[in-house]
Amino acid sequence: MLNETSLAVFSLGFALGVRHALDPDHLVAVSTIVSRNKSVVGSSVAGAFWGLGHTASLFLFGTIVLALRWTIPDGFVATAEKAVAAMLVLLGVHAFWRAIRSSRLHIHVHTHDGHRHMHITREHQHGFHVGIKSFIVGMVHGLAGTGSLMLLVIATAPSFVAGSIYILVFGLGSIGGMLVLSTLISIPFVLSARFFQRFNHGLQFATSLLSIAFGLFWMAPH
Repeated sequence: MLNETSLAVFSLGFALGVRHALDPDHLVAVSTIVSRNKSVVGSSVAGAFWGLGHTASLFLFGTIVLALRWTIPDGFVATAEKAVAAMLVLLGVHAFWRAIRSSRLHIHVHTHDGHRHMHITREHQHGFHVGIKSFIVGMVHGLAGTGSLMLLVIATAPSFVAGSIYILVFGLGSIGGMLVLSTLISIPFVLSARFFQRFNHGLQFATSLLSIAFGLFWMAPH
């Protein structure tokens, strides 16, 4: 049975998970991922996959730290944060190139019953690929956040089981927070893609440049 103290700690973990999803680097990363989505539902799924990847890496490395009572060195945390910064730059560059190509038309030729049909469509991205990308990005972010989270867990968790549950509850909060966040972020992209193509392209360029700038700023020594 969970006592009141445990419930309070787990509730705090969930709230911190939701708050963690609102970190600036998370906002920037998810914005670049959902910037080309034409569906709010698809963007919500992408956000959920980000949260799943984030939780997966936290749980994997967190439980190892809890079991062995390791202390994560500062150098590991700093390296992981540099990896996140580099990933933001790569995401921004890819999104910028993708925005340039978005105005190009693609011609598809199909043959049905001996007749050839030509379809002209714009480049699009598949939901499966977006989900995988979001999951990987979330995992990298999870590694960068492992240090500060584990310090809190190790200091307060009375047992391995309690610490593991805390990580999962924190992860559920980050999944829920990112799902809602990605949904809200996608709305202007989805609406502008349907009714204001030029504005949509402008949003894509702005998002990609923001991701590059944020990543470079984070990589620079402070």
